[in-house]
Parts: sequence; structure tokens; C-alpha cells
Amino acid sequence: MPESIQILFDDADLLAVNKPAGLLVHRSKIANDETDFLLDRIKAQVGASLYLAHRLDRATSGVLLLAKSREVAGEIGRAFMAREVTKRYLAVVRGWPEPDGVIDYPLPGVREHGPRKPALTRWRTLATATLPIEMGRYPQQRYALVEAAPETGRYRQIRKHFHHVSHHIIGDTSHGRGDHNRLWRIHFQLQRMLLHAWRIEFAHPRSGERLRLEAPLDAAWERVLSRFDWTGALTAFDKAAEIA
Repeated sequence: MPESIQILFDDADLLAVNKPAGLLVHRSKIANDETDFLLDRIKAQVGASLYLAHRLDRATSGVLLLAKSREVAGEIGRAFMAREVTKRYLAVVRGWPEPDGVIDYPLPGVREHGPRKPALTRWRTLATATLPIEMGRYPQQRYALVEAAPETGRYRQIRKHFHHVSHHIIGDTSHGRGDHNRLWRIHFQLQRMLLHAWRIEFAHPRSGERLRLEAPLDAAWERVLSRFDWTGALTAFDKAAEIA
């Protein structure tokens, strides 16, 4: 029997869940012979009709919003289009990025050769680490924990943007680096991509109340934070953000 999906928020209009990595959100043309979908699971779990308010790709975990009516789903969709929704992701990338920065690089849609549209992602580096493991011409490997805030919502935007600046996300088998992914599988038994939809902030479509929803990190993420002693850095960043 499939595991229950963690519910982060539930009221008469909205449901927010913590999507596991590796689980498709809904049926699609690319699903092929897949039979397990988040939308089916959560509908059975709560016994209600639900409508996707936005999407996360299969490899990404974290906050996913669902609406309990088509009308509310439409309102949330309009808020996303108007950039009234703030999204914060956590990622582990190769190399040491600058302390903060902006990636402003147009991206296509699902079709790689389709027309490109404006796409902008801001990031902050929260912590760094060096692994004494030789690979290629480098005796050591550098990695960083970053917070990424996409201001647009293009297909696989964060993954493609960090690929564009050569700070590939660890575990990304489509836009990452195979040699680094293999290193993490061998040395850390990592079987997922380290990209997590950590927080989302928006105005409730009915009440107007400002909601800030957060998805806890899974066991694989917790092992990484512990291994690199990044837990304190993430906590300190979190407290500083609350004060600001």
C-alpha cells in the first residue's frame, strides 16, 4: 500500500502537501506505464475532488498546492502568473557560487527547441563544503547549499539555470553532471535529486490572509545536512530571514 502523503495545510478551499521526490504528480503523455501518481494518492487519502494549483516535476520534492474547486485553482494560477507567489527552494550544487546572484536567461517550454521566454532565478549561498575525493584533474570537490527563488515559472527552470552557470544540481540526471552524481551515489548512497520546494508564500484566494507554508526535508536531505555540518547554517539563515 502506498505511503500517505504529508499534509501541510488544509481548509475549505486549499490543500498543501509535501510531495516526495520521485513521484509523478499526475497522469500525462510521458507517464507511459506508470500507475502511481500523487494526485490519485491524495484524492484517495482525503476523499475529495482536488485540482492542481501548480506543479513540481517528478524529481523535485516539497510544497505542492492543490485546490478544492476549479475556481480556487484558477485564482491561484492567476496569482502565479502575476508573480504574487513567493517560492523558495533548497538545492545542493557543484562548486562554490558567489554569495548571491541572479540568473537571467530565457528558457524554452517542455519542447527544448520551442520559443524561449524570459526566466529569472535569484539565489543565495547558505553554506559550502569540500570533499577530499579526487576526480578528474581536481584533488578535491566543492559543493554548496543554496536557496533559489525563481521569479518566473518556466519548465525545469532552476535545474536549467544552474546548469547554465555550471553549478549543476546534485542528482539531476537530465541537466546535471554524471560524474558528480556517480560520486554521490557511491559515497553517500544518494538516490534522488537535491532540489526541494522548501517554502511558498501567497495570499489566500478567499480570505486574503498571507500564508507561508514550509515542507520539512526528507531523510536523504537530513543525512546531507548532517554529513556536511550544514544544519546550523540553515537554521541561522532561517532565523535571520524571520528577523528581516
